[in-house]
Amino acid sequence: MTDVTSVDFHFDVLCPYAYQTSKWVRDVADQLDLTIDWKFFSLEEINRVDGKKHPWDREWSYGWSLMRIGALLRRTSNDDLGRWYAIAGRALHEDGLRPHEPEVARHLLEQLGLDRALVDEAIGDPTTHDEVKADHDRVVAAGGYGVPTLFFGDHCLFGPVLINPPTGDAAVRLWHAVTAWTEFPDLYELQRPKTKAIERRIADAFQPYLEARDWVSINRGVEVGFSDDGFEVVGAADRDRSSSPSPSPSPPSPMPSPSPSSGSTS
Repeated sequence: MTDVTSVDFHFDVLCPYAYQTSKWVRDVADQLDLTIDWKFFSLEEINRVDGKKHPWDREWSYGWSLMRIGALLRRTSNDDLGRWYAIAGRALHEDGLRPHEPEVARHLLEQLGLDRALVDEAIGDPTTHDEVKADHDRVVAAGGYGVPTLFFGDHCLFGPVLINPPTGDAAVRLWHAVTAWTEFPDLYELQRPKTKAIERRIADAFQPYLEARDWVSINRGVEVGFSDDGFEVVGAADRDRSSSPSPSPSPPSPMPSPSPSSGSTS
């Protein structure tokens, strides 16, 4: 595929990897006049443990509710959705704030010059749920499992997964490397193994997110924690946490180590 002029970018506000990738793709868009169509995907749902509620069965669900706000904004302006994702993502992943709390979400909307009442309007409108779920189901139907997920027409790619997103000429070179994959329908995976040193770098980069999250991290069906030695297995995803000091497991979310058998990060 040549002369790519648009991309569908599926994200979950809670995912630190998707946020890093979104910063890269925004830089590319500014340089190449690229159109980004922002779409949704739920890590809470894809990593839901059997017997637990779906995110839409909760009165307020961290990532799902933030995306429902985004769905309402998208009806009148894809740009407003992009601005919402940028400010909510920055609040969580850089500033260590909690945009997944309703009052913080209202404050962030006001910072964008938007009506804080949009939070309640979005949650009170059942069709915002339908729009988020339709985006989510599109990724699942394509065999997707996490974010960032990109669509170039019918071509679906997971990634790129990165920290310290490149800018300028380097960002454009990565863009051309990513879009080149669409020329090879039988090319499925290229992955750099994560050493303990790399895991520590990732954990350091995601520190604001780790301190602000109110959920545990799930990868390949297990809960994962973080230590000076990198990532560590804490226990099964469905383990009893009634006596644990760890964050609430209410919206299961995967750890920062995406793989084909798990969701990405959140």
